[in-house]
Amino acid sequence: MTVRAVPAVTRAIAILRLLGRSKTPMGMKAIALALDLVPSTALHILRALVAEELVKVDAAKRYSIGMGALALARTALEGTDFPSQVQPHIDNLSRRYPVTAIGVELPNLRHMIVVALSQTQAPVRLHVDIGSRFPTLISATGRCVAAFSRYPRDEIERGFKALRWNNAPSYATWRKEVETVRLKGFSIDRGNYIAGVTIVAVPVLDADGAITQTIASVGISSQLDRTTALALAHEMRDAASALAAELGQPS
Repeated sequence: MTVRAVPAVTRAIAILRLLGRSKTPMGMKAIALALDLVPSTALHILRALVAEELVKVDAAKRYSIGMGALALARTALEGTDFPSQVQPHIDNLSRRYPVTAIGVELPNLRHMIVVALSQTQAPVRLHVDIGSRFPTLISATGRCVAAFSRYPRDEIERGFKALRWNNAPSYATWRKEVETVRLKGFSIDRGNYIAGVTIVAVPVLDADGAITQTIASVGISSQLDRTTALALAHEMRDAASALAAELGQPS
């Protein structure tokens, strides 16, 4: 089925995503410039979003995400058991290892979304937020998706070629790594995606062996040597199996 673009909707979504990424409120002209919109068009869409409380505007006419967006996000999270069920597992991981542990939803092949988070207590740590979005096929989680999803291989290859890495593997190398992930049940990315950062990911599988979500752990490579990373990966794999059973999708 071909999805027909609706310009007003796609522009409104682009504005919401832009404001969601921005650390500070933005003026209308800055928004229009960033998204290549006609200023009057941007203003009309912003007014509609403000009226729906998805965007708020301050006295200086600067725009930011409104509380209506939070209500929608809460509704989406309440529609699945995964965030609450994964939380004890990732809390345990972040207590035992110097990692920020996250639960990740995989709505499509474009983006994965962080829906649960547990920060390490280590003095040096990486910052991740609930709601953060990353390309689905990037890093350790991406290898898990390629190994355990039902997406066509040519679609996965196109997605891979659009990725941006710090130290990108070749597609042939990446495919070999994907096959290794299929055998071992976990993936370790040591500095491919982000220099100096190690990311470990495991799939949460349904009864048919297809990936539904992932658990990932992010840490500084100097704090995660090979032995520690492997021990972490095995604990994460056990956690994913337990979680799948809790969710009623035993792997």
